[in-house]
Amino acid sequence: MSGERPRGRNFGPAMRYSAEMADLAPMREQVYGDPRPKEYFDRFHERARTHEPNWIYEMTRVPVSLYAYTLLRTRAISVENVPGRGAVILAPNHFSFMDHFLMGCYLRRKVRFMAKSQLFSGPMQIIYSRGGVFPVRRGARDEEMFITAESIIDRGGAITMYCEGGRSRTGKIAQHAKSGIGRLALQTGVPVVPIAIYGSSRIRNWKRLRFPKVTVQYGEAMCWQPIAQPSREQQQAVADVILAEIRRLHAGLAEHGRRGILKRLREQRRTKAGAPKGAAVA
Repeated sequence: MSGERPRGRNFGPAMRYSAEMADLAPMREQVYGDPRPKEYFDRFHERARTHEPNWIYEMTRVPVSLYAYTLLRTRAISVENVPGRGAVILAPNHFSFMDHFLMGCYLRRKVRFMAKSQLFSGPMQIIYSRGGVFPVRRGARDEEMFITAESIIDRGGAITMYCEGGRSRTGKIAQHAKSGIGRLALQTGVPVVPIAIYGSSRIRNWKRLRFPKVTVQYGEAMCWQPIAQPSREQQQAVADVILAEIRRLHAGLAEHGRRGILKRLREQRRTKAGAPKGAAVA
């Protein structure tokens, strides 16, 4: 079959969802448990807490950015919403293993990433660690991850944390956020920049020689008053707000496209520039 929709039929949300799922290449089954003890990862956390990413970060960044700019035709919107210096939490949606690079390739500053502990094995664990990545033991209450993240933030670093936890297998943003990002935002009080990465779910189709057009939109920073011991409910409430903003940005890209969003942002800037000083702008 050609893949075209037959004329005269009404394709509801369920059928559209099934069609989109069928068009995505399958992902490997996710492994949530890591049998290695906590102590195995202490050296990686120690390095992340005491060292900045070295030359490996730039060595990886250059070829991956070229791939993003060319084959994936990645473009960024509102990069200026990310502070050029100082502590910040970057919160993108998560569809692809490329999301780290797509989100970071337009930023001049070095961004620190969390990665599942299973990736820290063999020679690659040296690459990850020297490049500024630190492990998260999924399926365990990993307090070391929070200690490392807060130490990087204390030094004015930029941390990436996904509201959804692992990658979406469906190409859809999750309905519920993980509370971890709410905890980090409340305990540190630093700005959180919501980020929508649109199109990255189809990067896994590269074996079919399909390369999607990707757009990364950086939202306006959000901030909360710091709380030393936030409750679980407070953590979840903040995480839900962040995920809702990511979903709003992503839906805007889906509805209006890259050009449409840029046009709307230009109109908003002109409106603000033309408003009388002190007047409120919706």
